[in-house]
Amino acid sequence: MFEGQPKGLFALALSNTGERFGYYTMLAIFTLFLKANFGWTEGTASAVYAGFLALVYFLPLVGGALADRIGYGKCVTTGIIVMFLGYLMLSIPAGNGVPAMVLMFAALLMVCIGTSLFKGNLQVMVGNLYDDPKLQGKRDSAFSIFYMAINIGALFAPTAAVKIMEYAQTHWGASPADAYHYAFAVACLSLVVSIAIYYSFRSTFKHADCNSKTATADVPGQHTEPELTPKETKDRIVALCLVFAVVIFFWMAFHQNGSTLTFFAEQFTARHSSGVQSMMFNVLNLTLVIFIVYALFSLFQSKTGKGKIISLLVILAAIGGLIAQYENLPADGISVTAPIFQQFNPFFVVALTPVSMAIFGALAKRGKEPSAPRKIGLGMLVAGCGYVLMIAASMGLLSPNEQKAAIEAGTASFVSPNWLVCTYLVLTFGELLLSPMGISFVSKVAPPKYKGLMMGGWFVATAVGNLLVSIPGFLWGQLPLWIVWSVLVALCLISAIFIFSIMKRLEKVC
Repeated sequence: MFEGQPKGLFALALSNTGERFGYYTMLAIFTLFLKANFGWTEGTASAVYAGFLALVYFLPLVGGALADRIGYGKCVTTGIIVMFLGYLMLSIPAGNGVPAMVLMFAALLMVCIGTSLFKGNLQVMVGNLYDDPKLQGKRDSAFSIFYMAINIGALFAPTAAVKIMEYAQTHWGASPADAYHYAFAVACLSLVVSIAIYYSFRSTFKHADCNSKTATADVPGQHTEPELTPKETKDRIVALCLVFAVVIFFWMAFHQNGSTLTFFAEQFTARHSSGVQSMMFNVLNLTLVIFIVYALFSLFQSKTGKGKIISLLVILAAIGGLIAQYENLPADGISVTAPIFQQFNPFFVVALTPVSMAIFGALAKRGKEPSAPRKIGLGMLVAGCGYVLMIAASMGLLSPNEQKAAIEAGTASFVSPNWLVCTYLVLTFGELLLSPMGISFVSKVAPPKYKGLMMGGWFVATAVGNLLVSIPGFLWGQLPLWIVWSVLVALCLISAIFIFSIMKRLEKVC
Protein backbone atom coordinates (compact mmCIF):
# COMPACT_ATOMS: atom_id res chain seq x y z
CA MET A 1 0.00 0.00 0.00
CA PHE A 2 2.71 2.49 1.00
CA GLU A 3 5.55 0.86 -0.91
CA GLY A 4 7.13 2.92 -3.67
CA GLN A 5 5.36 6.16 -2.75
CA PRO A 6 7.52 9.33 -2.62
CA LYS A 7 8.25 10.80 0.81
CA GLY A 8 6.66 14.07 -0.22
CA LEU A 9 3.24 12.40 -0.27
CA PHE A 10 3.40 11.63 3.44
CA ALA A 11 4.66 15.11 4.35
CA LEU A 12 1.82 16.78 2.44
CA ALA A 13 -0.73 14.30 3.77
CA LEU A 14 0.27 14.87 7.40
CA SER A 15 0.20 18.64 6.87
CA ASN A 16 -3.40 18.26 5.78
CA THR A 17 -4.17 15.93 8.71
CA GLY A 18 -3.45 18.69 11.23
CA GLU A 19 -5.54 21.25 9.38
CA ARG A 20 -8.47 18.86 8.92
CA PHE A 21 -8.45 17.92 12.62
CA GLY A 22 -9.10 21.52 13.56
CA TYR A 23 -11.66 22.03 10.81
CA TYR A 24 -13.71 18.97 11.72
CA THR A 25 -13.49 19.70 15.45
CA MET A 26 -15.25 22.96 14.70
CA LEU A 27 -17.65 21.44 12.18
CA ALA A 28 -18.75 18.59 14.47
CA ILE A 29 -20.46 21.03 16.84
CA PHE A 30 -21.13 24.02 14.60
CA THR A 31 -24.89 23.65 14.00
CA LEU A 32 -25.41 22.72 17.66
CA PHE A 33 -23.47 25.87 18.64
CA LEU A 34 -25.70 28.04 16.44
CA LYS A 35 -28.81 26.61 18.10
CA ALA A 36 -27.44 26.83 21.66
CA ASN A 37 -25.77 30.24 21.43
CA PHE A 38 -28.17 32.17 19.21
CA GLY A 39 -31.36 30.16 19.68
CA TRP A 40 -31.72 29.56 15.93
CA THR A 41 -33.99 26.90 14.45
CA GLU A 42 -32.73 23.82 12.58
CA GLY A 43 -33.57 25.50 9.27
CA THR A 44 -31.62 28.67 10.05
CA ALA A 45 -28.68 26.73 11.49
CA SER A 46 -28.65 24.49 8.39
CA ALA A 47 -28.67 27.54 6.11
CA VAL A 48 -25.66 29.12 7.86
CA TYR A 49 -23.88 25.75 7.95
CA ALA A 50 -24.56 25.18 4.24
CA GLY A 51 -23.52 28.72 3.33
CA PHE A 52 -20.24 28.34 5.22
CA LEU A 53 -19.49 25.00 3.56
CA ALA A 54 -20.38 26.44 0.17
CA LEU A 55 -17.95 29.34 0.58
CA VAL A 56 -15.22 27.04 1.97
CA TYR A 57 -15.39 24.99 -1.20
CA PHE A 58 -16.19 27.76 -3.70
CA LEU A 59 -13.27 30.06 -2.99
CA PRO A 60 -10.59 27.46 -3.93
CA LEU A 61 -11.49 28.35 -7.52
CA VAL A 62 -10.01 31.78 -6.84
CA GLY A 63 -7.18 30.32 -4.78
CA GLY A 64 -6.33 27.86 -7.55
CA ALA A 65 -6.32 30.52 -10.27
CA LEU A 66 -4.06 32.69 -8.09
CA ALA A 67 -1.68 29.79 -7.45
CA ASP A 68 -1.40 29.10 -11.18
CA ARG A 69 0.19 32.54 -11.36
CA ILE A 70 2.21 33.01 -8.15
CA GLY A 71 2.89 29.44 -7.02
CA TYR A 72 1.20 26.80 -4.89
CA GLY A 73 3.55 26.93 -1.91
CA LYS A 74 3.06 30.67 -1.31
CA CYS A 75 -0.71 30.22 -1.30
CA VAL A 76 -0.53 27.26 1.09
CA THR A 77 1.52 29.22 3.64
CA THR A 78 -0.67 32.30 3.42
CA GLY A 79 -3.77 30.14 3.75
CA ILE A 80 -2.63 28.59 7.03
CA ILE A 81 -1.96 32.03 8.55
CA VAL A 82 -5.37 33.39 7.51
CA MET A 83 -7.15 30.27 8.81
CA PHE A 84 -5.35 30.60 12.13
CA LEU A 85 -6.66 34.14 12.56
CA GLY A 86 -10.18 33.00 11.67
CA TYR A 87 -10.25 30.20 14.24
CA LEU A 88 -8.74 32.55 16.83
CA MET A 89 -11.64 34.97 16.31
CA LEU A 90 -14.15 32.12 16.47
CA SER A 91 -12.78 31.03 19.85
CA ILE A 92 -13.69 34.35 21.49
CA PRO A 93 -16.84 34.03 23.68
CA ALA A 94 -18.58 37.25 22.64
CA GLY A 95 -22.12 36.40 23.77
CA ASN A 96 -25.21 36.11 21.59
CA GLY A 97 -25.91 39.65 20.43
CA VAL A 98 -25.29 41.40 17.12
CA PRO A 99 -21.54 42.01 17.82
CA ALA A 100 -21.14 38.27 18.47
CA MET A 101 -22.81 37.45 15.15
CA VAL A 102 -20.60 39.95 13.30
CA LEU A 103 -17.48 38.48 14.90
CA MET A 104 -18.59 34.94 14.06
CA PHE A 105 -19.33 35.71 10.40
CA ALA A 106 -16.02 37.57 10.05
CA ALA A 107 -14.22 34.56 11.53
CA LEU A 108 -16.00 32.19 9.16
CA LEU A 109 -15.02 34.38 6.21
CA MET A 110 -11.36 34.24 7.29
CA VAL A 111 -11.53 30.45 7.55
CA CYS A 112 -13.07 30.30 4.06
CA ILE A 113 -10.39 32.51 2.52
CA GLY A 114 -7.58 30.61 4.23
CA THR A 115 -8.97 27.26 3.13
CA SER A 116 -9.26 28.51 -0.45
CA LEU A 117 -5.52 29.16 -0.50
CA PHE A 118 -4.53 25.99 1.33
CA LYS A 119 -6.66 22.97 0.51
CA GLY A 120 -6.82 22.78 -3.30
CA ASN A 121 -3.23 23.90 -3.84
CA LEU A 122 -1.88 21.31 -1.43
CA GLN A 123 -3.68 18.66 -3.47
CA VAL A 124 -2.26 20.03 -6.72
CA MET A 125 1.24 19.54 -5.29
CA VAL A 126 0.33 15.94 -4.44
CA GLY A 127 -0.71 15.44 -8.06
CA ASN A 128 2.50 17.06 -9.29
CA LEU A 129 4.52 14.41 -7.46
CA TYR A 130 3.07 11.87 -9.89
CA ASP A 131 3.76 13.71 -13.14
CA ASP A 132 6.92 11.59 -13.27
CA PRO A 133 6.09 8.79 -15.76
CA LYS A 134 7.62 6.28 -13.33
CA LEU A 135 4.99 7.17 -10.73
CA GLN A 136 1.92 7.63 -12.93
CA GLY A 137 0.55 4.21 -12.04
CA LYS A 138 0.52 5.10 -8.34
CA ARG A 139 -1.58 8.27 -8.66
CA ASP A 140 -4.93 6.74 -7.61
CA SER A 141 -3.44 4.86 -4.66
CA ALA A 142 -1.59 8.04 -3.62
CA PHE A 143 -4.81 10.03 -3.40
CA SER A 144 -6.42 7.20 -1.45
CA ILE A 145 -3.56 7.44 1.07
CA PHE A 146 -3.83 11.23 1.09
CA TYR A 147 -7.58 11.02 1.66
CA MET A 148 -7.05 8.52 4.47
CA ALA A 149 -4.68 10.98 6.18
CA ILE A 150 -7.35 13.68 6.04
CA ASN A 151 -9.75 11.38 7.81
CA ILE A 152 -7.27 10.47 10.54
CA GLY A 153 -7.59 14.09 11.62
CA ALA A 154 -11.37 13.99 11.27
CA LEU A 155 -11.60 10.72 13.26
CA PHE A 156 -10.48 12.28 16.53
CA ALA A 157 -12.23 15.63 15.99
CA PRO A 158 -15.74 14.85 17.38
CA THR A 159 -14.33 13.26 20.54
CA ALA A 160 -11.96 16.19 21.02
CA ALA A 161 -14.84 18.65 20.65
CA VAL A 162 -17.08 16.83 23.14
CA LYS A 163 -14.34 16.21 25.73
CA ILE A 164 -13.02 19.78 25.63
CA MET A 165 -16.55 21.16 26.06
CA GLU A 166 -17.16 18.85 29.02
CA TYR A 167 -13.82 19.80 30.60
CA ALA A 168 -14.51 23.52 30.14
CA GLN A 169 -17.87 23.19 31.88
CA THR A 170 -16.74 21.00 34.77
CA HIS A 171 -13.30 22.47 35.49
CA TRP A 172 -13.43 26.06 34.23
CA GLY A 173 -17.07 26.85 34.97
CA ALA A 174 -17.91 27.64 31.35
CA SER A 175 -21.60 27.86 30.43
CA PRO A 176 -22.92 25.34 27.82
CA ALA A 177 -22.89 28.09 25.20
CA ASP A 178 -19.38 29.36 26.03
CA ALA A 179 -17.94 25.83 26.15
CA TYR A 180 -18.18 25.65 22.36
CA HIS A 181 -15.55 28.37 22.02
CA TYR A 182 -12.96 26.28 23.85
CA ALA A 183 -13.47 23.52 21.29
CA PHE A 184 -13.09 26.03 18.44
CA ALA A 185 -9.72 27.09 19.89
CA VAL A 186 -8.33 23.60 19.24
CA ALA A 187 -8.23 24.44 15.54
CA CYS A 188 -5.61 27.11 16.23
CA LEU A 189 -3.30 24.55 17.84
CA SER A 190 -3.80 22.04 15.04
CA LEU A 191 -2.74 24.62 12.45
CA VAL A 192 0.50 25.23 14.34
CA VAL A 193 1.23 21.50 14.05
CA SER A 194 0.27 21.54 10.37
CA ILE A 195 2.63 24.37 9.41
CA ALA A 196 5.44 22.80 11.47
CA ILE A 197 5.13 19.54 9.51
CA TYR A 198 4.88 21.39 6.20
CA TYR A 199 8.14 23.33 6.66
CA SER A 200 10.06 20.57 8.44
CA PHE A 201 9.71 18.23 5.46
CA ARG A 202 9.40 20.73 2.62
CA SER A 203 12.54 19.39 0.96
CA THR A 204 10.68 16.16 0.12
CA PHE A 205 8.10 17.92 -2.05
CA LYS A 206 9.70 21.23 -3.00
CA HIS A 207 10.03 20.06 -6.62
CA ALA A 208 6.23 19.65 -6.78
CA ASP A 209 5.72 23.34 -6.04
CA CYS A 210 5.74 24.26 -9.71
CA ASN A 211 3.22 25.23 -12.35
CA SER A 212 3.31 25.10 -16.14
CA LYS A 213 5.29 28.35 -16.23
CA THR A 214 8.01 27.35 -13.77
CA ALA A 215 8.36 23.59 -14.37
CA THR A 216 11.53 22.52 -16.16
CA ALA A 217 12.93 19.16 -17.09
CA ASP A 218 16.34 20.33 -15.83
CA VAL A 219 15.18 20.30 -12.20
CA PRO A 220 15.17 16.83 -10.59
CA GLY A 221 11.63 15.60 -10.01
CA GLN A 222 10.02 18.22 -12.27
CA HIS A 223 8.56 17.13 -15.59
CA THR A 224 7.25 19.28 -18.38
CA GLU A 225 4.12 18.05 -20.13
CA PRO A 226 3.44 18.26 -23.87
CA GLU A 227 1.36 21.24 -24.95
CA LEU A 228 -2.26 20.34 -25.67
CA THR A 229 -4.12 21.49 -28.76
CA PRO A 230 -7.07 23.85 -28.19
CA LYS A 231 -9.46 20.97 -28.94
CA GLU A 232 -7.76 18.65 -26.45
CA THR A 233 -7.85 21.39 -23.82
CA LYS A 234 -11.55 22.01 -24.48
CA ASP A 235 -12.41 18.29 -24.37
CA ARG A 236 -10.67 17.86 -21.04
CA ILE A 237 -12.32 20.91 -19.48
CA VAL A 238 -15.77 19.84 -20.72
CA ALA A 239 -15.26 16.32 -19.33
CA LEU A 240 -14.21 17.72 -15.97
CA CYS A 241 -17.20 20.08 -15.85
CA LEU A 242 -19.56 17.16 -16.52
CA VAL A 243 -18.05 15.28 -13.59
CA PHE A 244 -18.33 18.40 -11.45
CA ALA A 245 -22.05 18.60 -12.25
CA VAL A 246 -22.57 15.06 -10.96
CA VAL A 247 -20.61 15.33 -7.72
CA ILE A 248 -22.68 18.34 -6.68
CA PHE A 249 -25.44 15.98 -5.62
CA PHE A 250 -23.10 13.57 -3.89
CA TRP A 251 -21.86 16.31 -1.59
CA MET A 252 -25.40 17.52 -1.00
CA ALA A 253 -26.23 14.02 0.24
CA PHE A 254 -22.94 13.32 2.00
CA HIS A 255 -22.68 16.51 4.03
CA GLN A 256 -25.98 15.88 5.75
CA ASN A 257 -23.67 14.50 8.45
CA GLY A 258 -23.50 17.94 10.01
CA SER A 259 -27.13 18.77 9.30
CA THR A 260 -30.12 16.39 9.14
CA LEU A 261 -28.13 13.32 10.22
CA THR A 262 -26.97 15.23 13.29
CA PHE A 263 -30.56 16.36 13.94
CA PHE A 264 -31.67 12.73 13.64
CA ALA A 265 -28.97 11.72 16.13
CA GLU A 266 -30.05 14.46 18.51
CA GLN A 267 -33.83 13.94 18.31
CA PHE A 268 -34.52 10.34 17.28
CA THR A 269 -31.55 8.21 18.33
CA ALA A 270 -31.23 6.50 21.71
CA ARG A 271 -29.07 8.58 24.02
CA HIS A 272 -27.81 5.66 26.05
CA SER A 273 -25.76 2.62 25.08
CA SER A 274 -24.38 -0.35 27.02
CA GLY A 275 -22.41 -3.55 26.50
CA VAL A 276 -20.45 -4.25 23.33
CA GLN A 277 -22.44 -1.64 21.40
CA SER A 278 -21.19 1.14 23.67
CA MET A 279 -17.58 0.36 22.78
CA MET A 280 -17.94 1.89 19.34
CA PHE A 281 -18.48 5.34 20.86
CA ASN A 282 -14.95 5.34 22.31
CA VAL A 283 -12.42 6.59 19.77
CA LEU A 284 -9.68 4.53 21.45
CA ASN A 285 -11.56 1.34 20.61
CA LEU A 286 -11.97 2.46 17.02
CA THR A 287 -8.25 3.17 16.85
CA LEU A 288 -7.47 -0.36 18.10
CA VAL A 289 -9.71 -1.78 15.36
CA ILE A 290 -7.78 0.25 12.79
CA PHE A 291 -4.51 -1.19 14.12
CA ILE A 292 -5.94 -4.69 13.71
CA VAL A 293 -7.00 -4.03 10.11
CA TYR A 294 -3.63 -2.63 9.05
CA ALA A 295 -1.69 -5.29 10.95
CA LEU A 296 -3.71 -8.01 9.20
CA PHE A 297 -2.75 -6.58 5.83
CA SER A 298 0.87 -6.35 6.94
CA LEU A 299 0.75 -9.94 8.21
CA PHE A 300 -0.23 -11.30 4.81
CA GLN A 301 1.83 -8.88 2.70
CA SER A 302 5.08 -8.83 4.69
CA LYS A 303 7.99 -10.48 2.90
CA THR A 304 10.01 -11.24 6.02
CA GLY A 305 9.41 -13.41 9.06
CA LYS A 306 10.27 -10.49 11.35
CA GLY A 307 7.60 -8.35 9.71
CA LYS A 308 4.98 -11.09 10.16
CA ILE A 309 5.87 -11.53 13.83
CA ILE A 310 5.60 -7.77 14.50
CA SER A 311 2.23 -7.67 12.73
CA LEU A 312 0.96 -10.61 14.77
CA LEU A 313 2.09 -8.98 18.02
CA VAL A 314 0.29 -5.75 17.08
CA ILE A 315 -2.91 -7.71 16.40
CA LEU A 316 -2.69 -9.56 19.73
CA ALA A 317 -1.93 -6.33 21.62
CA ALA A 318 -4.89 -4.53 20.00
CA ILE A 319 -7.24 -7.44 20.77
CA GLY A 320 -5.94 -7.42 24.34
CA GLY A 321 -6.67 -3.71 24.54
CA LEU A 322 -10.25 -4.23 23.33
CA ILE A 323 -10.80 -7.00 25.89
CA ALA A 324 -9.49 -4.72 28.66
CA GLN A 325 -11.79 -1.94 27.49
CA TYR A 326 -14.76 -4.31 27.54
CA GLU A 327 -13.95 -5.52 31.04
CA ASN A 328 -13.91 -1.91 32.28
CA LEU A 329 -17.19 -0.80 30.71
CA PRO A 330 -19.47 1.13 33.10
CA ALA A 331 -22.12 -1.19 34.50
CA ASP A 332 -24.87 1.31 33.74
CA GLY A 333 -23.66 2.05 30.18
CA ILE A 334 -22.72 5.42 28.67
CA SER A 335 -24.54 8.49 27.40
CA VAL A 336 -24.43 9.11 23.65
CA THR A 337 -24.22 12.68 22.29
CA ALA A 338 -25.15 13.74 18.77
CA PRO A 339 -21.71 15.06 17.64
CA ILE A 340 -19.98 11.75 18.41
CA PHE A 341 -21.67 10.06 15.45
CA GLN A 342 -19.51 12.13 13.13
CA GLN A 343 -16.47 10.05 14.10
CA PHE A 344 -17.79 7.01 12.24
CA ASN A 345 -17.31 8.33 8.71
CA PRO A 346 -13.57 9.09 9.14
CA PHE A 347 -13.15 5.83 11.07
CA PHE A 348 -14.60 3.85 8.18
CA VAL A 349 -12.49 5.80 5.66
CA VAL A 350 -9.26 5.01 7.52
CA ALA A 351 -10.20 1.38 8.20
CA LEU A 352 -11.54 0.61 4.72
CA THR A 353 -8.98 2.42 2.55
CA PRO A 354 -6.56 -0.56 2.48
CA VAL A 355 -9.52 -2.84 1.73
CA SER A 356 -10.64 -0.74 -1.25
CA MET A 357 -7.05 -0.43 -2.50
CA ALA A 358 -6.60 -4.20 -2.27
CA ILE A 359 -9.83 -4.82 -4.20
CA PHE A 360 -8.99 -2.38 -6.97
CA GLY A 361 -5.39 -3.59 -7.04
CA ALA A 362 -6.60 -7.15 -7.63
CA LEU A 363 -8.97 -5.94 -10.36
CA ALA A 364 -6.16 -3.94 -11.98
CA LYS A 365 -3.98 -7.05 -12.22
CA ARG A 366 -6.81 -8.74 -14.12
CA GLY A 367 -7.35 -5.67 -16.31
CA LYS A 368 -10.84 -5.17 -14.87
CA GLU A 369 -10.41 -2.12 -12.66
CA PRO A 370 -13.19 0.44 -13.29
CA SER A 371 -12.15 3.83 -14.63
CA ALA A 372 -12.29 6.85 -12.30
CA PRO A 373 -15.55 8.16 -13.88
CA ARG A 374 -17.14 4.72 -13.51
CA LYS A 375 -16.13 4.62 -9.84
CA ILE A 376 -17.78 8.02 -9.40
CA GLY A 377 -21.02 6.68 -10.90
CA LEU A 378 -20.93 3.66 -8.60
CA GLY A 379 -20.29 5.98 -5.66
CA MET A 380 -23.51 7.85 -6.43
CA LEU A 381 -25.49 4.60 -6.41
CA VAL A 382 -23.96 3.53 -3.10
CA ALA A 383 -24.72 6.93 -1.52
CA GLY A 384 -28.36 6.51 -2.50
CA CYS A 385 -28.39 3.14 -0.75
CA GLY A 386 -27.24 4.86 2.43
CA TYR A 387 -30.39 6.96 2.53
CA VAL A 388 -32.55 3.94 1.75
CA LEU A 389 -31.31 2.72 5.14
CA MET A 390 -32.46 5.99 6.70
CA ILE A 391 -35.90 5.53 5.15
CA ALA A 392 -36.09 2.10 6.79
CA ALA A 393 -34.92 3.56 10.11
CA SER A 394 -37.56 6.30 9.97
CA MET A 395 -40.61 4.16 9.27
CA GLY A 396 -43.17 4.61 12.02
CA LEU A 397 -41.39 7.58 13.59
CA LEU A 398 -43.03 10.93 14.30
CA SER A 399 -42.25 14.05 12.32
CA PRO A 400 -39.48 16.19 13.88
CA ASN A 401 -41.97 18.72 15.25
CA GLU A 402 -44.09 15.96 16.77
CA GLN A 403 -40.96 14.35 18.21
CA LYS A 404 -39.99 17.57 20.02
CA ALA A 405 -43.39 17.67 21.68
CA ALA A 406 -43.12 13.99 22.59
CA ILE A 407 -39.66 14.51 24.15
CA GLU A 408 -41.02 17.35 26.30
CA ALA A 409 -43.94 15.16 27.35
CA GLY A 410 -41.66 12.22 28.09
CA THR A 411 -43.44 9.94 25.61
CA ALA A 412 -40.91 9.93 22.76
CA SER A 413 -39.53 6.71 21.30
CA PHE A 414 -36.00 6.39 19.94
CA VAL A 415 -34.24 4.09 17.47
CA SER A 416 -31.01 2.16 17.85
CA PRO A 417 -27.80 4.09 17.07
CA ASN A 418 -26.87 1.18 14.80
CA TRP A 419 -29.06 2.68 12.08
CA LEU A 420 -26.93 5.80 11.86
CA VAL A 421 -23.67 3.88 12.16
CA CYS A 422 -24.67 1.59 9.29
CA THR A 423 -25.72 4.60 7.21
CA TYR A 424 -22.30 6.18 7.74
CA LEU A 425 -20.71 2.87 6.71
CA VAL A 426 -22.60 2.80 3.41
CA LEU A 427 -21.98 6.50 2.73
CA THR A 428 -18.28 5.91 3.34
CA PHE A 429 -18.20 3.18 0.69
CA GLY A 430 -19.66 5.73 -1.71
CA GLU A 431 -17.16 8.36 -0.62
CA LEU A 432 -14.17 6.07 -1.20
CA LEU A 433 -15.43 5.37 -4.71
CA LEU A 434 -16.02 9.02 -5.52
CA SER A 435 -13.91 11.53 -3.62
CA PRO A 436 -10.26 10.35 -3.80
CA MET A 437 -10.86 9.00 -7.30
CA GLY A 438 -12.42 12.28 -8.38
CA ILE A 439 -9.47 14.30 -7.08
CA SER A 440 -7.07 11.91 -8.82
CA PHE A 441 -9.10 12.26 -12.05
CA VAL A 442 -8.86 16.05 -11.89
CA SER A 443 -5.10 16.02 -11.26
CA LYS A 444 -4.60 13.66 -14.21
CA VAL A 445 -6.97 15.18 -16.79
CA ALA A 446 -6.65 18.92 -16.06
CA PRO A 447 -4.70 20.80 -18.76
CA PRO A 448 -1.23 21.64 -17.31
CA LYS A 449 -1.69 25.41 -17.30
CA TYR A 450 -5.10 25.15 -15.60
CA LYS A 451 -4.34 22.63 -12.84
CA GLY A 452 -5.03 25.01 -9.97
CA LEU A 453 -8.16 26.35 -11.63
CA MET A 454 -9.56 22.89 -12.36
CA MET A 455 -8.85 21.66 -8.84
CA GLY A 456 -10.70 24.77 -7.75
CA GLY A 457 -13.54 23.66 -10.04
CA TRP A 458 -13.79 20.39 -8.12
CA PHE A 459 -14.24 22.41 -4.95
CA VAL A 460 -16.80 24.69 -6.60
CA ALA A 461 -18.88 21.59 -7.34
CA THR A 462 -18.47 20.63 -3.70
CA ALA A 463 -19.49 24.17 -2.74
CA VAL A 464 -22.71 24.05 -4.73
CA GLY A 465 -23.51 20.67 -3.19
CA ASN A 466 -22.85 22.08 0.27
CA LEU A 467 -25.13 25.02 -0.45
CA LEU A 468 -27.89 22.56 -1.33
CA VAL A 469 -27.33 20.80 2.02
CA SER A 470 -29.78 23.29 3.51
CA ILE A 471 -32.73 21.97 1.45
CA PRO A 472 -33.32 18.85 3.59
CA GLY A 473 -32.76 21.09 6.63
CA PHE A 474 -35.69 23.28 5.62
CA LEU A 475 -37.80 20.17 5.01
CA TRP A 476 -37.04 19.13 8.60
CA GLY A 477 -40.19 19.86 10.57
CA GLN A 478 -43.72 18.94 9.61
CA LEU A 479 -42.89 16.43 6.89
CA PRO A 480 -42.47 12.71 7.59
CA LEU A 481 -38.80 11.75 7.75
CA TRP A 482 -39.02 9.27 4.89
CA ILE A 483 -39.81 12.14 2.51
CA VAL A 484 -36.62 14.00 3.54
CA TRP A 485 -34.48 10.93 2.88
CA SER A 486 -36.33 10.07 -0.37
CA VAL A 487 -35.32 13.41 -1.89
CA LEU A 488 -31.67 12.47 -1.38
CA VAL A 489 -32.16 8.96 -2.78
CA ALA A 490 -33.79 10.36 -5.92
CA LEU A 491 -31.02 12.91 -6.55
CA CYS A 492 -28.29 10.27 -6.15
CA LEU A 493 -30.08 7.94 -8.56
CA ILE A 494 -30.61 10.64 -11.20
CA SER A 495 -26.94 11.68 -10.96
CA ALA A 496 -25.77 8.07 -11.37
CA ILE A 497 -27.95 7.60 -14.46
CA PHE A 498 -26.54 10.80 -15.97
CA ILE A 499 -22.86 9.93 -15.46
CA PHE A 500 -23.30 6.43 -16.88
CA SER A 501 -25.02 7.94 -19.92
CA ILE A 502 -21.90 10.02 -20.73
CA MET A 503 -19.35 7.42 -19.61
CA LYS A 504 -17.73 6.88 -23.03
CA ARG A 505 -17.03 10.60 -23.38
CA LEU A 506 -15.44 10.75 -19.93
CA GLU A 507 -13.33 7.63 -20.37
CA LYS A 508 -12.02 8.95 -23.68
CA VAL A 509 -9.95 11.65 -21.92
CA CYS A 510 -8.66 9.39 -19.09
